Amino acid sequence: MAKKPHDGDVAFVEALAALLRENDLTELEVKREYAEDDSLTVRVSRQTATTVISAPPPQAAPAAQAQPSSAPSGPSAAPAQTPTTGEDDPAQHPGAVTSPMVGTCYLQPEPGASSFVSVGDKVSEGQTLMIIEAMKTMNQIPAPHGGTVKRILVEDGTAVEFGAPLMIIE
Repeated sequence: MAKKPHDGDVAFVEALAALLRENDLTELEVKREYAEDDSLTVRVSRQTATTVISAPPPQAAPAAQAQPSSAPSGPSAAPAQTPTTGEDDPAQHPGAVTSPMVGTCYLQPEPGASSFVSVGDKVSEGQTLMIIEAMKTMNQIPAPHGGTVKRILVEDGTAVEFGAPLMIIE
């Protein structure tokens, strides 16, 4: 039995492509179930230049980071010798707040409302800094420690990756 396409499938694929562009995603896959033996699986992807942002190293062992490496070997040892003050790479800053998930970042609770925090604001531990939407769920991102917001590194409505630096609190 030949399956005939549903009228809305073309519009559905176009809507997925628009969603991909609007949220700056690289890939999106959706499965639509019509009946027991009738479904549509669509994967929309695009090739883009990507920048990989790695999560900062765990904060549990700062003494281990200060120990000199034994016998540097070749070019692979060169990056380890560069100082990580946080000025060049915000993710390495000791006050960096990083994304715990992949999603879309929102700096205010709803469109048109004032931002959760602004540069210069004093925040306390646990205070909501922003929201990251992941899989239609709004996840509040709390301040890991108290301090003053020095920099906000993301714009409202932008896509963020796991471990991406969101803001600096000192």
